[in-house]
Amino acid sequence: MIEQKQLLDQLPKEIKPAFQELKVLKHLNAAVSKRSLALPVRICFASFSFCCFARRTSFESFKGETFPGKDTVYRFLNHSGYAWRRFLLSLSSETVRRVRKLTSAHRETVFIFDDSMFERNRSKAVEMLARFKDHATGAYYKGFRMLTMGWSDGHSFIPMDFALLSSTKSGITGMMEGIDKRSAGYKRRLEAFFSAPQVIAAMLDRAIQSGVSASFVLMDSWFTHAPLIQEVMRRGLYVIGMVKNDNKRYIVGGQRICLKALYAVAPRVEGKNRNILRLIRTDQAPGIPVTVVFVRHRSMKNEWLAILSTDLTLSAQEIIRIYRIRWEIEVFFKCAKSLLRLQKEFQGRSYDLLVSHTTIVFSRYILLAWQHRQSTNQRFFGGLFYLLCDEVDTLDWAVALQQLVEVMNEIVTQVGKKLSAMIKSQLQHWISALPSYIKDYLPISCWSSRREPRSSRPSQIRTSDCLTIMKIDDLCRNSTSKEMSVYALYRR
Repeated sequence: MIEQKQLLDQLPKEIKPAFQELKVLKHLNAAVSKRSLALPVRICFASFSFCCFARRTSFESFKGETFPGKDTVYRFLNHSGYAWRRFLLSLSSETVRRVRKLTSAHRETVFIFDDSMFERNRSKAVEMLARFKDHATGAYYKGFRMLTMGWSDGHSFIPMDFALLSSTKSGITGMMEGIDKRSAGYKRRLEAFFSAPQVIAAMLDRAIQSGVSASFVLMDSWFTHAPLIQEVMRRGLYVIGMVKNDNKRYIVGGQRICLKALYAVAPRVEGKNRNILRLIRTDQAPGIPVTVVFVRHRSMKNEWLAILSTDLTLSAQEIIRIYRIRWEIEVFFKCAKSLLRLQKEFQGRSYDLLVSHTTIVFSRYILLAWQHRQSTNQRFFGGLFYLLCDEVDTLDWAVALQQLVEVMNEIVTQVGKKLSAMIKSQLQHWISALPSYIKDYLPISCWSSRREPRSSRPSQIRTSDCLTIMKIDDLCRNSTSKEMSVYALYRR
């Protein structure tokens, strides 16, 4: 008989402290029925959940002596009676409560909603398989639409809930017969055919009931519609989201005008930041007053992007600063698919397997996020730092150095030619002497020297690699997404 101590010894040394501190097995006990909560269930979860950190695939792990057999693992993943949503919500709520203790109460916290592709292009008989359109590329794919909700304080992102949405119009296969209608798996199947606004409202209710709170809800342009915004406002939350340039009407002076006409009548924003173009307060619909901020597009200078906010007390700079937190869910999707083997680890046909596999991948990221927060937060270094550090800094060292260079440039323009030449020479000499890794992080195109080529990524996945990719700057520096225009604007 395998004891729990031996079970925890199988975990990586970087993950074991977080696994014990967050009491993962305790949350698993609340989600799995007592009749089916045998020892192999705990072994399957602990071993299979973190086999990706052991530099081996799940199929290679099946051959190990301490790992359960292949049939046992598939029975564990295909079980329709396990309440995986309850487990994920309980684990994420516990993590959020611990993270909230590390930051100031005045720091903004947000719920983030976004969807991503869950591809199964080579599958033909997967349960409830459907065909969707990728709006980024315009191509169609087979699979599901993974709608995800996460919580963030601007430093750590915690995934809290998800739904693998299917479609009745473009469905390829139907629901499997013979499923107990009282089980959690059957309820998840019914949810797959709901609309995204219905699922988002239900996710918010479950998160609030679990004790997790936030001030804002951040959404992409696909979700910033009046009915959904009204549902969020009924729950006492503000909405900040990108606005799509379509035929949607806004009420100005008793007239309904489109977004282009709204940009024409909006007054210009005065200030040093030329990328913030205009700001106007209007009504998206009767009873929904909003503030719309127009910012310059990052790559197309003649174009603009619009950001909507239902909090009328925020300035344009504050709206942009809060909305940039939305990019953390994109970092989560990148890490989950590239390193944590989302949608690649198993090729089962059951919808229950897809839900259990996705939940396990989300739990991997939660443990990595908590481990990353511990390693970067100074409050863990002792009681003295706990008293001195009020909150996690919102201004990183790269932005601080960028602002220092900008101050020096302003001084150069105000002094004489000789002193200006001396300051430029000293500044160029200082930047050329910086280490290469600092030059890679510094967004200083006019002063930086030629960058050294980056080394290729290792073929084997390590826990440190997963912790590194969670840094936002490492992933979004070369991104071309339209949301990065807002992110780059804030960094300037």
